[in-house]
Amino acid sequence: MQILVTGSIAYDTIMVFPDRFKNHLLADQLHILNVCFLTPEMRREFGGTAGNICYNLKLLGTDPLLMATVGEDIDPYIGRLERLGIGTQLLKRIPGQFTAQAFITTDLDDNQITAFHPGAMNDSHRNHVDARPGVRLALIGPDGKEGMQQHARECAQHRIPFVFDPGQGLPMFSAEELDELIALADYVAVNDYEGKLLQEKSGRTLDAISREVKALVVTLGANGSVVHAAGKRHEIPSVKADALVDPTGCGDAYRAGLLYGVVNGWDWPSTGRLGAVMGAIKIARRGAQNHTPSRDEIEERYRSAFGFTPWR
Repeated sequence: MQILVTGSIAYDTIMVFPDRFKNHLLADQLHILNVCFLTPEMRREFGGTAGNICYNLKLLGTDPLLMATVGEDIDPYIGRLERLGIGTQLLKRIPGQFTAQAFITTDLDDNQITAFHPGAMNDSHRNHVDARPGVRLALIGPDGKEGMQQHARECAQHRIPFVFDPGQGLPMFSAEELDELIALADYVAVNDYEGKLLQEKSGRTLDAISREVKALVVTLGANGSVVHAAGKRHEIPSVKADALVDPTGCGDAYRAGLLYGVVNGWDWPSTGRLGAVMGAIKIARRGAQNHTPSRDEIEERYRSAFGFTPWR
């Protein structure tokens, strides 16, 4: 059984601002904002929602299917995926385009300001979800707007259950478009901010939205997460991290745990706890794909945090 992950493949340029944004922003002057954040520390990482999720799924011992549109500069990323044993057959190279690029600045409170160039991601509709044997679950992650809509419809057409994970792409959609995507989806996953935005744009509460899907998952950072499913609210605690180094990619690590639990038939408390474990492991390392626990180490981390393991 395989998990199909569609969404962005990106290069992340990550900068650290050794102060707090709030100390440099004047609330009454935001209409003439002109600021410069000095970032002595900078590095370039492999990222993108789809790439990050597949990286974490590979750590969990699965063989994910990664689908994305990429640019002419993708060769270093393809080399990395091949070394990791993650298939690249569903990556479509778009001539004349860059691979998506994220420029992320993080402050001392783990707040982030991100500039994102979509590049080849805007052509995501040129990739198609087909009736691939063995695919048990899919995730529609942040991508080109037309591509996200098309992939959701194709998953529904081929009866592939999927998680709708709009991420930072959520503002692209109108209330009517969100209604369609939620109606097609089996699961919805958002973070706390995205959950508030989803309510505002859709005109419905999260409780109302949760009744239209099998589960609605809301991640809350250090405050854990909440899974709304079958009329119940499952509050998932966070897991204490070894160090709080870099939040980039923590949500993607959580989603890998979510997908793993769903496809293996775990209950929601166990599934959410695996997401929490993956997020805690990730935040202790810089970048979205530099944590390297073994599958056994992940299970032991789960047992240590919760006193049991869902693995048989």
